[in-house]
Amino acid sequence: MEKKAKIAWLYVIAALFVAVGLFLVVKKNTYLFFALPVVLGVLLLYIFSLDKVLLLTAFTVPLSVNLKALEAGLAISLPAEPLLMGILVLFVAKMLYDGKFDRRIARHPIAIVIYCMFAWMLVTTITSEMPVVSIKFMLSRLWFVIPAFFLCSILFKNPKNIHKFIWLYIAALCIVCVYTIIHHAQFGFDGDSAHWVMTPFYNDHTAYGAALAIYLILALAYVFLPGVKQSRRLIIIGVVVLLGVALTLSNCRAAWLSIIAALAVLICVLLKIKFRWIATVVVVLVGLFFAFQNQIIDALEKNNQDASGDLVENIQSITNISTDASNLERINRWQSAFRLFNERPIFGWGPGTYQFVYAPYQMSKEKTIISTNAGDGGNAHSEYFGPLAEQGIVGSLLVVVLVVVTIYCGLKTYGRCKNKKAKILVLGATLAFFSYFIHGFLNNFMDTDKLAIPVWSLAALIAAVDVFYADKEEFVEEEK
Repeated sequence: MEKKAKIAWLYVIAALFVAVGLFLVVKKNTYLFFALPVVLGVLLLYIFSLDKVLLLTAFTVPLSVNLKALEAGLAISLPAEPLLMGILVLFVAKMLYDGKFDRRIARHPIAIVIYCMFAWMLVTTITSEMPVVSIKFMLSRLWFVIPAFFLCSILFKNPKNIHKFIWLYIAALCIVCVYTIIHHAQFGFDGDSAHWVMTPFYNDHTAYGAALAIYLILALAYVFLPGVKQSRRLIIIGVVVLLGVALTLSNCRAAWLSIIAALAVLICVLLKIKFRWIATVVVVLVGLFFAFQNQIIDALEKNNQDASGDLVENIQSITNISTDASNLERINRWQSAFRLFNERPIFGWGPGTYQFVYAPYQMSKEKTIISTNAGDGGNAHSEYFGPLAEQGIVGSLLVVVLVVVTIYCGLKTYGRCKNKKAKILVLGATLAFFSYFIHGFLNNFMDTDKLAIPVWSLAALIAAVDVFYADKEEFVEEEK
């Protein structure tokens, strides 16, 4: 009888739900009530299985749609960011309740750099030109970093979760790729439409290209992963081809450069060239650029090849700083960032404020046909120069320190790994992380879920393998 009563109650509740839903559709013309089961299901996951929420987030990020609300600099990506906010709130509540967290992750060099970044961000928020904007910026950075780095580091104790997290993002990204390619085909794959055919999932081709570059590298790592069934390997190769085609059609020159740079690092690793020599070469090249910048700029100004639908011409246009509007606007943003930095070199103007304060610092001779004073044209187009303007010299240096420490830890862990699977995965993660911050010289997307989640989760993968698996023969779940 008890079993029959439960079944009867189930039917009654279901009938009431359908009745209320139909009433709202007919009388109020709203369908939101039918989202209630999904909301309740997600809430149950938060309570009983937070790891599933993290995995769900990985899948939703590429498919999320950004809702812009420029007032006070706030925009939200649905449904990914509400999921991330919920994870942040639950994490803070848990830490206040029991204060337990794996000390090996909490004390990892990458984590220490993150603490320093947030500490300085707090200081520059206090001194900000627009404190409300900076507070919101800092909160959004928290709900990216806490789930994607700290909680993913714990999630990745189980290697199966590493594979699930990566491939859930790739699966969703492949959906976006198919949509974009079909959409692009309707315009004959021309260069102009390549800039926006991925909307509403990515705001432009540069963010889309950066994500494609990251996951193309990771998918290639899986091609060489031992122990993968032949049928799965063929599927992975198919994914690599799809991502490669999508990247080529994205018309994102910065993403192409990032792949080439990652390939150069891979060659250095395979040739067993020491990290310090790679770092030395980078420092020398940067020094030579600044020493001969006038001559280099003169040479670049002789290139007048604009971007087009032709692949070769697009590659040639990368160094065009005489007529290419995209390149010229990027220089305009950088020059504005330097002028902002010169005025406030220590504390900057405040996190997240660049787009609201840079307009008066543009010079008329540097403006382009795509310049704007409205604060709606994006940020400083650099992961290094944006913090320079917003958080002063310390903020920019901390980004450099994060990149150096993470890549160093990744390469060091690769050298220590005794298991081939862990070795290939950590190398893939390191190269993908490196590719993003090469791209980061020319664009900045770490203030969006589309790239923040992939980048911080790559750092989490490196930290997790370093802490849990580098010294182990087997790449299996750690015993509890």
